This record gives sequence, structure tokens and C-alpha cells, in this order.
Amino acid sequence: MDKIAIIIPSRLNAVRLPNKPLELINNKEMILHVYESAKKTSTGEVYVASPDQKIIDIVTKNGGKGVLTSLDHQKGTDRVYEVFKNKLNCEPNIIVNLQGDMPNIDPNAITSLVSYMRKEKCDIGTLASSFTSDKEFKDENNVKVVVKDELKSNQFGQAIDFFRSDTKIHKNFYHHVGIYAFTNKALVRYVSLKRSTLELERKLEQMRALENAMTIHVGYINSSPLSVDTKNDLTEVRKIMEKNG
Repeated sequence: MDKIAIIIPSRLNAVRLPNKPLELINNKEMILHVYESAKKTSTGEVYVASPDQKIIDIVTKNGGKGVLTSLDHQKGTDRVYEVFKNKLNCEPNIIVNLQGDMPNIDPNAITSLVSYMRKEKCDIGTLASSFTSDKEFKDENNVKVVVKDELKSNQFGQAIDFFRSDTKIHKNFYHHVGIYAFTNKALVRYVSLKRSTLELERKLEQMRALENAMTIHVGYINSSPLSVDTKNDLTEVRKIMEKNG
């Protein structure tokens, strides 16, 4: 039987928006919105991985599971791996790295990704949606993914590139959603690799996988969860979530 873990890396000292996991949306901390969305999937155990005791306290106070991780990790995936290895004894077959700054993520999107990963067709699975405006596309905070073939609803395709801004003309590009599902072996291999050239240049972890011939498949979803990177993002997601209750 598959064992699945959803691990949410979260920290307070983000450069663009410090303390964002504790920002209130509908009178609830952002990290709790993400945690609750993960729990609604009922696909496996859910953990928040953080070097900050304040975040752990908020999660555990509200009945969640939090793991205090090392201060030395450079990237969120390293934090996820620490929980996978030390807390879960490397047992899960599928490990979902769900970013802690997407408070309006649809639980069905997470479930769809996990279902695809059970088919064992790729090393890493992720999600993407369409851009709704030229402004959204030009925003460098919004990561773009290029796929081999055009994506259709609830279908997956092979990722061939990721970028923030680019002068090239790409045929099949989409708005990347910050969630990654790894097979057990893929996660172990990924964290053993050195940070790659394009990963450092573009500040995108996924380039490490592509530059080391790991396969990433991308699933198309109709919803586009807002990744909160700036104060403006926070204002926007508050409007959306207050409107939706």
C-alpha cells in the first residue's frame, strides 16, 4: 500500500515578505489555510517543516503536526527531506512538497497530482494553469513552465524548461504552481545533487532536476492559486478569499 506524506516547508525570514506564514487571512494564519487544504485531501500525513518555533506553535496549537527543522537549509526541498528522513524514516513512496504561501490552493489539485504520481511515470510531478493576463505573465514572481506538448485539462505533459523572464518565444508555456511530488528515489537523488548552474542563475530549484536528466511531468488545472510573495499578493489573496468566504 502506498504511503504518502504532504510536507509544507515554511519560514519567517522571506526576503520580500518577512513573517508571511503568520499573516492573517479571514482571521486565520496563512500557514493554517495551506495546512487545512492539505488535510482535506485525506491522501496521507501532513506536516509543516519549519526552523521557526512560532510557526510550529501555531500549527500544533490548532491540532496540526509541525516539525522543527535545521536553520542551515538553503532551500525548502532540503527542509522537506529532513522530515522525510528523520521523522518518517524514508518510508513514504510519494512525498509532496507543498509551498506554504499558497493559502487558496484547491485540495482537488493536490489529490489530482498524487493520483498521477501513483502511476509511476515520472520522477517529479507538478502543476500549472493558464495565464489570465499579460501583466500576470510579465511578473517575474510568477514562474513559467514550458512543456513538450500543449496541456489539456486534467492531463500531464513533460516539462522542458522553467523561467521567470525570457526573450525567447515559447510555444507551450503555463503559469507554474508551487507544488512538487517526488517519488521516494527521486527525492533522495535530488537532494544529493549539487545546486546547478541554471538553478542558481534563475533562482529556481526545478532546474537542478532538469539539468540532471530527471523527468518532471506537469498537470494542467483550471484554478490558479496565488503564491504570496509580496504585500500586493497578500492584499489580492485576502480579497479573493474574503469574497469566497
